[in-house]
Amino acid sequence: MNFRSLTLLSSLVALGAANPALAADRECAQSPGKLIELCVFVKDGQAFYEVSRKGAPVLAPGALGLGFKGEAPVRYSAIKAVKRAASDTSWEQPWGEQRLVRDNHTEMTVTLGGDTALNAAVDVNFRLFDDGIGFRYDYNGLPAGQAVEVVGERTQFRPVGNQVAWWYQAQGEERDEYLYTKTDARRITTAETPLTLKGDNGLHLSIHEAALVDFPSMLLSGDGAGTLTAKLMPWPDGVLARKTGPFTTPWRTVLIGDSAAALADSRITLNLNEPNKLGDVSWFKPGKYVGIWWEMHLNKSTWGSGPIHGANNANVKRYMDFAAKYGFTGVLVEGWNKGWDGDWIANGDQFSFTQAYPDFDLPALAAYGKAKGAGLIGHHETAGAVVNYERQLDDAMALYQKVGVDRVKTGYVKHSGTILDEAGGQQWFAGQYMVRHHLKVVETAARHKIAVNAHEPVKDTGLRRTYPNWVSREGARGQEFNAWGKPTNPPEHVTILPFTRMLAGPMDYTPGIFDLVHGKDKLEARVQSMLATQLALYVVLYSPVQMAADLPENYEARPDAFQFIRDVATDWETSRTLQAEIGDYVVMARQPRGGKDWFLGGVTDENARKLTQKLDFLTPGKRYEAQIYADGTGADYKTNPTALKVEKRVVTSKDSLDLDMAPGGGVAVRFKAM
Repeated sequence: MNFRSLTLLSSLVALGAANPALAADRECAQSPGKLIELCVFVKDGQAFYEVSRKGAPVLAPGALGLGFKGEAPVRYSAIKAVKRAASDTSWEQPWGEQRLVRDNHTEMTVTLGGDTALNAAVDVNFRLFDDGIGFRYDYNGLPAGQAVEVVGERTQFRPVGNQVAWWYQAQGEERDEYLYTKTDARRITTAETPLTLKGDNGLHLSIHEAALVDFPSMLLSGDGAGTLTAKLMPWPDGVLARKTGPFTTPWRTVLIGDSAAALADSRITLNLNEPNKLGDVSWFKPGKYVGIWWEMHLNKSTWGSGPIHGANNANVKRYMDFAAKYGFTGVLVEGWNKGWDGDWIANGDQFSFTQAYPDFDLPALAAYGKAKGAGLIGHHETAGAVVNYERQLDDAMALYQKVGVDRVKTGYVKHSGTILDEAGGQQWFAGQYMVRHHLKVVETAARHKIAVNAHEPVKDTGLRRTYPNWVSREGARGQEFNAWGKPTNPPEHVTILPFTRMLAGPMDYTPGIFDLVHGKDKLEARVQSMLATQLALYVVLYSPVQMAADLPENYEARPDAFQFIRDVATDWETSRTLQAEIGDYVVMARQPRGGKDWFLGGVTDENARKLTQKLDFLTPGKRYEAQIYADGTGADYKTNPTALKVEKRVVTSKDSLDLDMAPGGGVAVRFKAM
């Protein structure tokens, strides 16, 4: 499908021309619906911004600015100029959680005058939406090619009032794969973004960034009193970013809403990214896949060669036959290439991305899958050895293109949080070096018409709009933790993800485990979930590529539950978060792209919960068969996790459904248009 822009109203009309001769002490702008106001001012040598909503303060004055190597800390003297504009457009995603996205914002660009050469005139570009803001620094006055080194960012976020936060300690050895904790926001030390906050007034905020290109990832450092300051992942020598003029930074973003649902349904991050640079990407089709993956986590087969090597021809064909029989479009195969034997995490430089193990015939299997309509999904695990990967990158992608593989899952497993560069330096997994690397992989893959699903990635910042072959990422604790028992993910985890990690973009969580106990006695060593919850996750946790992660035999043993996975879509016309409390429960509804049906998913934490859900999102005047997959009699994730009841009833938009969820439970519904 073609990526195109549909203009509803494109104004980009100057509302106030720049006038350097008439510098003001304070400049303000309002969002299109006048819900949000942002003001900028300079005081005592420092530039500040502040934000209010409906007349009430949201962000107290927070500092602005960057610092450069070789210069003293800048002192700003004035706002030298201001420009204003507004735009109301709509654009179409080639795939996504919402087909048409409206971009309605006002814009204010202020030029700050400083007392250093590099900060003598810096533009700060603010965009205001009714559900939040974004701003970035624009050093357009730097001469072309002039090299600079960023050594500090002053940007502050100062939420007003008492806040609770959902966060984890950043820069850990497992990157972003940690459980969230809920604390007073003043206890934040260093947090990853998106960072979600809830004020004692009920207002919800999420601080993140958009369009992270050739710049280090932004973390948030707390001061113990509520102020959060941007902290960039540095190079080994302490420099934060190396740039050449002119340049702009990524957008710093704040989503603002009355509810958790408002955060989940915001499209600000996407709107602050540039339009599609790849042109026609119709060669990528969203869909569901299965794969040789979970069996290895359960120690039924191995990634490395040997008597129970998982990626052998017969096993791959077995999965492809299963996928074709039940309508799955792809089969992921891990462990196919040489380099997995021994301690592969420590020896990632031994991986070959073009040489297969002898029992894996890449061309033949790719052809077999294509003929079946269940194509081979490629896999490139690097173990963090990016120098080795980049050396082979073009050949590896060319090989996949030659045999007809159009999707690849990449991986960067390394229990350190850092990656070795060409000089042996320790680079942070989301510093500028790795930000450049991941984009290089995506651009190389695009040249070969291959889509990328990145695991152990740099966090998503909406770049899927600009590079729509960047289809999904991991970047949080996913399903594999439910096989390892270190411990496994508690039920509340999937009620937190939609309002934290998922605000960044699609996640390859790999849902759909039916054998929830998988031979384990202790609760903390198995999947802490109900069967209905595993179905609901296909709606609650969005990705255009959704895995049915369990073993084929476990699906065929439960055809009643498996039917929902077969039916659920992965590409959506529209999505709505219906009700939610972070860490407690969430209910979402999505309509398939170009379809008339709807799907609903609801999950709860460790507590049983009864909710009443109005069906007013359905088309008025239409009748639907509600196919309901709910927790069965005696259901409890601790004692009876597979209890499931399936029922059908006819409903309309005037009806409501009672959602009765067991502890750790959920509900999944297909509304089939009649």
